[in-house]
Amino acid sequence: MSESSRELHVDLGDRSYPIIIGQGLLGRQDLSVFVPGERVLIVTNETLAPLYLDRVAGNFPGKQVDHVILPDGERFKNWETLNLVFDALLEQRHTRKTTLVALGGGVIGDMTGFAAASYQRGVNFIQIPTTLLSQVDSSVGGKTGINHPRGKNMIGAFHQPQAVMIDTDTLSTLPENELAAGLAEVIKYGLIRDIEFLEWLERTIDRLNGKDDELLAEAIYRSCECKADVVAVDEREGGLRAILNLGHTFGHAIETHTGYGSWLHGEAVGTGMLMAADLSMRSGYITADDVARTRQLLERAKLPLIPPSGMTPDHFMELMAVDKKNVDGALRLVLLESLGEAVVTSSFRTENLHETLAHFCH
Repeated sequence: MSESSRELHVDLGDRSYPIIIGQGLLGRQDLSVFVPGERVLIVTNETLAPLYLDRVAGNFPGKQVDHVILPDGERFKNWETLNLVFDALLEQRHTRKTTLVALGGGVIGDMTGFAAASYQRGVNFIQIPTTLLSQVDSSVGGKTGINHPRGKNMIGAFHQPQAVMIDTDTLSTLPENELAAGLAEVIKYGLIRDIEFLEWLERTIDRLNGKDDELLAEAIYRSCECKADVVAVDEREGGLRAILNLGHTFGHAIETHTGYGSWLHGEAVGTGMLMAADLSMRSGYITADDVARTRQLLERAKLPLIPPSGMTPDHFMELMAVDKKNVDGALRLVLLESLGEAVVTSSFRTENLHETLAHFCH
């Protein structure tokens, strides 16, 4: 680990792995220790390849480094694009000892992880996330997968990486809407588990919007720390881990309805978290002031606060019915018992849910 980086661990016994966070790590941090064989395949997209591909090859001294470049965008998170990774692996005769490297945002990370889980029944992979959202959420925890026209991330596998390396320098060129999308997931950790972190975000959100390097690094560290703690307790989402999906049931419905890529994942989750807060209030958990406080922070993070025009309560109900958290046909949602504490429950009144949907759908 370099002097300018910090490290924390996801504790999963013999499958534990480090999360390395710092500036200037691309091309400098030696990751070859996490590569048991001699070959590496970097999976990235056409936007990031010119920026980072050559540098990342330098993270694997002494290894043979190949690459495959995929089209960029959530709409390409499908079987057809995934097959491009398998084509490269087979054409270049990669074996079970190869290591895949995900260089990109959540789409690249999810697809690379799924390819690694599937190729020859499982090979190693490393996450090098380049967006704030992927750095604080999708790169940690081993969830991999692709989208289906009827549902987001409905096809995939749990497959933990060997390591996660986060170079905060990649955020310097991140568009404003991508930064906001990442901040939605950062805010989520404060809402579900850490009221002190939520209060810290309320004090620093404007400087985070301005890409303050030191504050972004701290936000990433604390977010990853929270997720690592949850994943260590519940790797496969049998209980506690489901709280990480605050706002996601509403958000995934928005993404599926609009067509993947029209709304960024974090934008949809931001709106979904506000909807979940509203339902939490109607269910008697939190106060109207708590909802207003949540709304203000999301607004200051430059996130959308209402679903897309034309999306109706019926659209939401139809799409939420296929959510992965549902059990035996019962809709389960993550609600806020208080700011800083979440619960996964199906014990909410249907009329309260309809009132929330009617309030937000215009």
